[in-house]
Amino acid sequence: MENRRRVLVTGAGGFIGHHLVKRLKAEGSWVRGVDLKLPEYEDSSADDFEILDLRRWDNCLLATRGGINEVYNLAADMGGIGYITSFHADIARNNILINAHLLEASRQNDIKRFLFSSSACVYAQNKQKDADVVPLREEDAFPADPEPGYGWEKLFAEELCRYYWHDYKFETRIVRFHNVYGPLGTYDGGKEKAPAAISRKVALAQDGEDIEIWGDGKQTRSFMYVDDCVEGLIRIMASDNRDALNLGTDELVTINQLVDLVSEVAAKRLVKCHNLQGPQGVRGRNSDNSRLRQVLDWEPSILLKQGLRQTYPWIEAELRKTGRLTDRKQAVGSMV
Repeated sequence: MENRRRVLVTGAGGFIGHHLVKRLKAEGSWVRGVDLKLPEYEDSSADDFEILDLRRWDNCLLATRGGINEVYNLAADMGGIGYITSFHADIARNNILINAHLLEASRQNDIKRFLFSSSACVYAQNKQKDADVVPLREEDAFPADPEPGYGWEKLFAEELCRYYWHDYKFETRIVRFHNVYGPLGTYDGGKEKAPAAISRKVALAQDGEDIEIWGDGKQTRSFMYVDDCVEGLIRIMASDNRDALNLGTDELVTINQLVDLVSEVAAKRLVKCHNLQGPQGVRGRNSDNSRLRQVLDWEPSILLKQGLRQTYPWIEAELRKTGRLTDRKQAVGSMV
C-alpha cells in the first residue's frame, strides 16, 4: 500500500472523472474519488469515494489529506451550450471557489502534482467566427476574449496555476478539453454535450421523422472520444510540461454532419429541422494539436464515427431502460 501511487480525482461522479478512476485503478493506483454525487450509471471503482462540496475550504483540505501524490481536478459546474450560456454567475462563482480552494489545499497538503482541467472555451471568440475555423493554438487564448462565465473562470484558474508555480514552485499541469463524448455520460437534462444530445434525439425519433437542431447546423466542432481523453490526461500529468495544452481531435465536422453520422450508426433517415433561435456558441472551433504532438509524441486518434458506434447504442439502451424508448421495431444502433 505504501508503494502505490495515491491519486485524488475530483469530479469522480461525473463522466470523464468516472472513466479516469477506472483507468487509474486498472494501472494499480490507489484512488480517492470526490464529488457532490455518485456516478449515475455504474458504481465507482475508487478505493475511497467521498461526497464533498469542494466549494468549501475545509472539504478541500479533507479531500487532499492522507499522502495523496497527484490531484486530477475535474470538479466543475458545467454542461452543454444551453447550460453554460444561461448561468454565468453560478458557474463562475462555483468554479472559482473549487479551483482556488483545491489548489491551495493541495499545496498545503504537499501534493506533488496538480492537473487542472480547463476548456477550449478560454479561446478568444473573435478567432471563432468562421465555420471554416483555423485550428486554435494555445497562444490564441490571448488577447483574452473567452466565452462569458465559464470561459473567463477557466482562463483565470489557468493563470492561478501558473502563479502557483512561479511563487511556490508547485507543480501544475493545464489541459484544455475540446468536446469530450462517450458512454456513461449525461445525455439529457440540459447539461449534455452535442453528440449525446443528438444521439438521444435520433434514438427517440422514428425513421423518417423530424429532429430539432439548434442553429443552422453549419457551425463546426471537433469531438474527442473519452478513451483518448483519459489517455491524454495521464500522459500530460506524467510530462514535464507546465504550459496549457490542447486535448482534442482536429477532425472538424459541422453539426449537420454530426447528425448524419449518428443517423447512419442508428440506421435511420431523419429530417433536420433547424431552430435558429437555439443557442449554438461560437461559429467554429477546432484543436491545433501541434504542441501536444511535440510534448507527448502522441495525439487522440479515435475517429468520430468509431466513437459514435460505442456511444449511440449505449444511449439508446439507457432510454429503453428508463422506458422512454419502447418501440421494439427500432433496431439497436448498427455497428457497421
